[in-house]
Amino acid sequence: MLLTRTTPFESARRPTDGITIFYTDLDRSKIEVQRIPKMGRKAVDSNAIFIDDLFVPEEHRIGEEGRGFSYILDSLNPERVLVAMEAIGIGQDALRRAARYARERVVFDRPIGQNQGIQHPLAERWMYLESAYLMASRAAQLYDSGQPCGAEANAAKFLGARAGHDACLQAVMTHGGFGYAKEYHVERLLREVTVTRIAPITEQLILCYIAEKVLDLPRSY
Repeated sequence: MLLTRTTPFESARRPTDGITIFYTDLDRSKIEVQRIPKMGRKAVDSNAIFIDDLFVPEEHRIGEEGRGFSYILDSLNPERVLVAMEAIGIGQDALRRAARYARERVVFDRPIGQNQGIQHPLAERWMYLESAYLMASRAAQLYDSGQPCGAEANAAKFLGARAGHDACLQAVMTHGGFGYAKEYHVERLLREVTVTRIAPITEQLILCYIAEKVLDLPRSY
């Protein structure tokens, strides 16, 4: 699937106009695909592609010419909710592992989970995860009922990614040196959750969206 500009930028009424979607064959004589090694998400390939002199026939166009960006908008909000829930789920798993380790790990004749220095950060991570889950559920409810949900979906992605990442990091810290070892899996969860803070949209762009669309502040970029 290719999202490509078919109307010159200077001729478009808005920056998002003049973009068209095509679904065409992956002609490897015209498209070079290079796999990107990653720190996580090993189950899904990520690739850089280089397109040179690829002809795409008009019959491979999806929808009307120049309206491609408006078509993909329908997929952006549910994608944000999905990523939020993914991050929250990873964080919940990390938190469960950390709490179990804190109950079982005994130092100086007492489990480390009996110490407030261990308890309180984990309890705080639980609260943030639950709060993010409620926002993501709210965004999903709005989307399913056909109502506008841009602010809620973006907020869910921001909060879910932050909460999930913080929970995974705290899980590593709770395990101490063992948190760095593959045996306890929390280092893997931290690697897996990190991308949710970056993609499909950065935290900074989400903050800009909320400032402009919700708080009616002037556009900053």
